[in-house]
Amino acid sequence: MTLAPEPMKALLEPLVLSPTATRPGVQPARDAAARHEIKLSLCEDLFALEPEWRRFELYADATVFQSFDWLSLWYRHIGERAGVRPAIVIARARNGGLLFLLPLAVKPGLVRRLTFLGDELADYNAPLIAPEFAVHGREKGFLPLWRDILALVQSRPHLAYDAIELTKMPETVGAQANPLLCLEVGLNPSGAHLTELAGTWDEFYRAKRSSATRRRDRTKRKRLGEHGEVRFVNAGGVDEKTRTLDMLMDQKARAFARMGVHNLFARPGYRDFFHALAAGAPDLVHVSRLEVGSVWAATNLGLSFGGTYYHVLASYDDGPLARFGPGAAHLRDLLQRAIEKGLRRFDFTIGDERYKLEWSDTMLRLFDHMSAATWRGWPAVFFTRAVRQLKRAIKQSPMLWRMFSLARAAAWTLRRRQSDESADEPERAPPLAPQ
Repeated sequence: MTLAPEPMKALLEPLVLSPTATRPGVQPARDAAARHEIKLSLCEDLFALEPEWRRFELYADATVFQSFDWLSLWYRHIGERAGVRPAIVIARARNGGLLFLLPLAVKPGLVRRLTFLGDELADYNAPLIAPEFAVHGREKGFLPLWRDILALVQSRPHLAYDAIELTKMPETVGAQANPLLCLEVGLNPSGAHLTELAGTWDEFYRAKRSSATRRRDRTKRKRLGEHGEVRFVNAGGVDEKTRTLDMLMDQKARAFARMGVHNLFARPGYRDFFHALAAGAPDLVHVSRLEVGSVWAATNLGLSFGGTYYHVLASYDDGPLARFGPGAAHLRDLLQRAIEKGLRRFDFTIGDERYKLEWSDTMLRLFDHMSAATWRGWPAVFFTRAVRQLKRAIKQSPMLWRMFSLARAAAWTLRRRQSDESADEPERAPPLAPQ
């Protein structure tokens, strides 16, 4: 079903464009010469945009997954080796000021797809939007501008694409309605959850958790303490962050295996990306762990951006301490730290896990847009839409989701057992040649 949120209905009127001066690596929109409101250009070298991008993200409405640190490191370690081509669209006001920056990319393959740069690893995909862009959007609309964006990308033969696949788009970006939701969209299979942080930690904790739950939390932490001193540790230097991240990824790998899910960190460049992010963006990245004696019982990688703490990766040790909730204890420490740091929001990011629902006060709906640009793209779009609709139907039914999760874990276990048995079989001698 197509959904068009109410804030986007005003964006369907025509929008006027105008040309921009050509700079190295940036191509102006060809058909903008007769227009006068917005200057549209395209850049394929995201590193050439670094100074302006970093200045823009200081005041633009955006999420951390559109920050220069996140996307540049993603491209360097993952996207470039996969043959992804950046196609970054820049819109400027008449005075040259940035109105929005749309980080698109073209993925190679039998069906070439126009997507967001770094879309698979990002929890939210969106443009960076200047506060004043809302005025242009309300007065002129976004659809004509979107058509010019597509024409601009297609004008470069090496950026030609067969299908458009824009996923995990939030309905709002900062204080603004997401202009891309004027396209034909459908709900993503997952939602996202966040909570507003206010008052002291004790005030926040009492407001979110009942007295019985708080008592249960204290009991579990006391039980953890029976196995050693319980310490919340912020990883400091690069070496400590590296060791903590290695533990996190190992813990997550075991959790993925139990669930029957492919190990995210086994994909080319993924481990390198997170290590480079932790080492190269210390102001953005927070790595921490919960120690119980000598055991690193829980680990976390979070991001701080625009007054928000993003809870990106978290895991816990699956040994004897697991029954005392080290992951939940670590999460409470993270919430307390975020409040003490003066952050305004704690974003649990994409996913509908129960613990997120217990803490959050806002659900953020995410949307997908898929359409074909050539005959080759039609089958891919049809299949992808069908799979996403099925996935959403399963995830929205607790019974179906549980049955699917159990079946997935059982299938993974069976494959692992068969693989282990094959590895244990003695190597067979080749048959004798006939005499």
